[in-house]
Amino acid sequence: MTEQNERACRVALVTGAAGGIGTAVARALAARGTVVAAVDKNPDRLTELVDKLATDGLKTVVFPADVTDSGLMDEIVERIETELGTIDLLVNAAGVMHTGAATAMSDREWRAIFSVNLDGVFHCSRAVAARMKERGGGVIVTVASNAGRIPRIQMAAYGASKAAASLFTKSLGLELAEHGIRCNVVSPGSTDTDMLRSLWSAESDRKLTIDGSTAAYRTGIPLRRIAEPGDIADAVLFLASDRARHITMQDLCVDGGAILGV
Repeated sequence: MTEQNERACRVALVTGAAGGIGTAVARALAARGTVVAAVDKNPDRLTELVDKLATDGLKTVVFPADVTDSGLMDEIVERIETELGTIDLLVNAAGVMHTGAATAMSDREWRAIFSVNLDGVFHCSRAVAARMKERGGGVIVTVASNAGRIPRIQMAAYGASKAAASLFTKSLGLELAEHGIRCNVVSPGSTDTDMLRSLWSAESDRKLTIDGSTAAYRTGIPLRRIAEPGDIADAVLFLASDRARHITMQDLCVDGGAILGV
């Protein structure tokens, strides 16, 4: 791919931009000359993101917002296109994880997971896709999870929300294909982020994650390493690029082989 094609994405909206994967995606896009509209509900962490990128001579424009608020996201998309230009790429990277037995989960906990992981994807995709459809082009990439492709103990709600987000994105891709819009999914496995570390009680849990657990019916990671956020960002950028111009409705799993290619 030529440098010109690599820089073809002029404006990108990245949700969950203050999180580990979202930050890596924002950084990678900014490094390629893309104007990044960084959306996250945590304004303090967005400020930290701007400062971090500025240290490396990179720029991003922040838009504090909660993706669970559909009306607000409509307004944010309008602002981005007015202030920065038309959105060529949407990366749905906002996500939350709460673990617990399915039979012990409250309605509030269930809705909290789905409101971000599924409703947020819907709100942002709908707002952006309507504009892309009018222009006849664009790319949407949703960051899901390998937990949406295989059952996990204590992760019924999280896995279900990610599976739903994946199927929604693929269905959206089918509806929008005739308009030249590609919609794909990246499903990370265990990635070295605050979200993963919140599940660990000690650094030794890193080895347990890699080794797997027969008691939890969970294989380890065949490549024997935890992914870095940049590994996921690379997959997102590939699917957003012209190198993937004939790829749509696909789910690229980036998990070191943890679900054995399922």
